[in-house]
Amino acid sequence: MENETTLTYFLLLEFSKDRHLQLLHFFLFFMLYLATATANLLIISVVAFDRRLHNPMYFFLVNLALQDMGIVSVILPKSMINSLMDTRHISYFGCFAQVFIFACFEASDFSLLTVMAYDRYVAICNPLHYEMVMNWKACTKIVILVWVASLLYGMMHTTGTFSIPFCSNVVNQFFCEIPQLLKLSCSAFSLMEVVVLVASITVGFGCFIFIIFSYTMIFKAVLRIPSFKGRQKTFSTCLPHLIVFSVFFVTACLAYLRPPSSTPSYFNFTLTALYCLLPPLLNPIIYSIRNKNIKSVLSKLWRF
Repeated sequence: MENETTLTYFLLLEFSKDRHLQLLHFFLFFMLYLATATANLLIISVVAFDRRLHNPMYFFLVNLALQDMGIVSVILPKSMINSLMDTRHISYFGCFAQVFIFACFEASDFSLLTVMAYDRYVAICNPLHYEMVMNWKACTKIVILVWVASLLYGMMHTTGTFSIPFCSNVVNQFFCEIPQLLKLSCSAFSLMEVVVLVASITVGFGCFIFIIFSYTMIFKAVLRIPSFKGRQKTFSTCLPHLIVFSVFFVTACLAYLRPPSSTPSYFNFTLTALYCLLPPLLNPIIYSIRNKNIKSVLSKLWRF
């Protein structure tokens, strides 16, 4: 195929030609999607149900749950349908839409995780100033800024990706992942895509350093807590978040910065699954289900 003007569809990764393995793939992805959707919908329902949870921290949690739902909803259903229908096709427009929506949700998820690290930093290290710094007006502006910036990022990244000519329509991944699409290029990257990639890497590393710094300050503050239970409670909340964020960041960097390869590999699939599918499943567990207030509301809803 000479360029993108003659391209009408893409072929996604085929897990197996064996019908039983295709159905197994459908079942596994369906169970993963169901578990992720249920966990995140529970968080949204619990916060909406109890007025005591109507504060900035839980406001961020609801937005994070919405973003995590969006991530899995934009990539898993198409892959499941393809396995169920024994096909690999996705239309050019469908691939374009998938890249745009996925990029928006990933960027907003990454940004919100950074904001939530700052929220925890202020709450633990400067508790007397928390109400003044993280008030409703400030939190609303932050979330609006996150969503607007993510939409602009998604628009620029998608436009840059699809402005290059493609020499093949075979995507070696189970969805239209940007690094795999860039490997299909017939020529050098467009200037816009280079700018977006450099900006993404710079901002990504900046957010990562900011989160590490925030949690370093949090851990220093926690070590000064005289109560062992108090230190244990804070560490048990912060460490899992830091681990999941680190897995997300490292695997995403490896997926985007690895040298091009023309053949599919289980390593590529594993990296993509780790940064795309693991955080949306673990975020509600780490941030919310471990929370005593949410556990209390969940038990009340269960009785009903």
